[in-house]
Amino acid sequence: MVNLTINGKAVSVKEGTTILEAAKTIGETIPTLCYLKEVNAIGACRVCVVEVEGTDRCVTACNNFVEEGMVVYTNSRKVRTTRKTNVKLILSQHDYKCGTCIRSGNCALQSIANELNISEMPYDSILEKDNWDKTFPLIRDAQKCIKCMRCVQVCDNIQGMHIWDVVNTGSRTTVNVRANKNIAETACTLCGQCVSNCPVGALTERDDVGIVLDAIENEDIITVVQIAPAVRAAWGEDFGMSKEYATAQRLVAGLRRIGFDYIFDTTFAADMTIMEEGSEFLERLPEIKESGLPMFTSCCPGWVKFVKSEFPEMAGRLSTAKSPQQMFGAITKSYYAEKLGVDPEKIFCVSIMPCLAKKDECTWDGGKDVDAVLTTREVERMFKAFFIKPEELDEDEFDNPLGEGTGAGVIFGATGGVMEAALRSAYYLVTGNNPDADAFQSVRGLEGWKEASFDLNGTTVNVAVASGLGNTRRLVNAIKKGEVHYDFVEIMSCPGGCINGGGQPYKEDAVMVEERRHVLYGLDKRDNLRFSHENPSVKQCYEEYFEKPLSHRAHEILHV
Repeated sequence: MVNLTINGKAVSVKEGTTILEAAKTIGETIPTLCYLKEVNAIGACRVCVVEVEGTDRCVTACNNFVEEGMVVYTNSRKVRTTRKTNVKLILSQHDYKCGTCIRSGNCALQSIANELNISEMPYDSILEKDNWDKTFPLIRDAQKCIKCMRCVQVCDNIQGMHIWDVVNTGSRTTVNVRANKNIAETACTLCGQCVSNCPVGALTERDDVGIVLDAIENEDIITVVQIAPAVRAAWGEDFGMSKEYATAQRLVAGLRRIGFDYIFDTTFAADMTIMEEGSEFLERLPEIKESGLPMFTSCCPGWVKFVKSEFPEMAGRLSTAKSPQQMFGAITKSYYAEKLGVDPEKIFCVSIMPCLAKKDECTWDGGKDVDAVLTTREVERMFKAFFIKPEELDEDEFDNPLGEGTGAGVIFGATGGVMEAALRSAYYLVTGNNPDADAFQSVRGLEGWKEASFDLNGTTVNVAVASGLGNTRRLVNAIKKGEVHYDFVEIMSCPGGCINGGGQPYKEDAVMVEERRHVLYGLDKRDNLRFSHENPSVKQCYEEYFEKPLSHRAHEILHV
């Protein structure tokens, strides 16, 4: 243990503890900007400076370690003056027109500038210029970049994609796409983790609210919107609503006020995906056992793009089932259009997703299935633009028949959820009996790589679940080298799954991700229907249109 004094208080912490962490143990706040625990502790922004007795200059608290007898001041006059100067210098290279920034009111730099009482700027503003492809789902505003390196470190150390880097030299040094490439030319999977961890508005999603509102206001178009499972776990965060109060039904009520014609639940399509993907797995199982290579889930477009660019030789191991988003769009413009008696061309299908990659995925078929994708954040901004106060909304139900889902569909939003839902129904398809709904819960949790084995009516099925592309790369390499053998593998590109998607409300730590996970599993636990094959709307859909999983029509419409 190391003994020191912080702001006159005696502190005893383990050797190797940073000054920042030591201060937290006694409730002393040191502001940070570039810091991300265990990811980015480089002291680039120099906002976390503190005064250490016996040193001439202030030192950064995030990457300097405590020493025996050290005396630290976190808010002395010297510290406040230095910290204020550093923030002003950052602001001099940042477009601080907060009134036109989507991060206004939710910006780390804005908050720190307010806390430091910065009311004037003594330095000339020098803003970077950049030509960015505004059609790409991920947008970078060079004039707002503060060179904090968060995007670089997350992309390198967590996702292992190395899309961002420090580029140029001298006064032109900045953060941009590695080797000054066009972003569309890179292997970017659009996981959006760089966006989630950018403390300012330098990285955002492409805003598609305008084209959605155009469709809503066009009387000749029928607007159909689907809500992804993970969205219900997070949409109320920026409104300060509790998880219990921010229900999917209140989100439905708000969307009705905006003017959508039909509002459905993607959990319906998740249940359909399980029926198709689970049946496909059982059909492919003999070949899987013979080849020693698994079938991979295909629900996550970030993962699909990753495997096709990084491991193209493994792309054939993907399930052919479309993702729930695309499957829903395909059903809407076939089965549901027929039920409504309208031309599918008149249906404008919108997805509300926790993900940037979904904006890309909906273009893979030329926009045939899904016309537009909004992130959770975009929907929050839409609510504010319509002056909708979610806390005052009454609950409203989804429309039918595509609005009915099960607990199995809901847990799709968390890592391990797709696997668990698939195993629940696979067991039924093999044995004719339902297992205990919680029999496969060993695949739950936020660990980056999990594995388990289950007995499926006498056949041992070895499964693995990975989230985060860094973990995914390690897993796929291990499969290729023959170090591990699995039959069925679920991959999600975002650490923790869709609940931590790049389009979700901004967060500062993993605590929020764990809370979102608990919401989904809580909904599953309370649901009267916990098996995809028991969804009455799914049964009806097969009876009236698709006949059975993997039928000729199902292959034509629900698979690629």
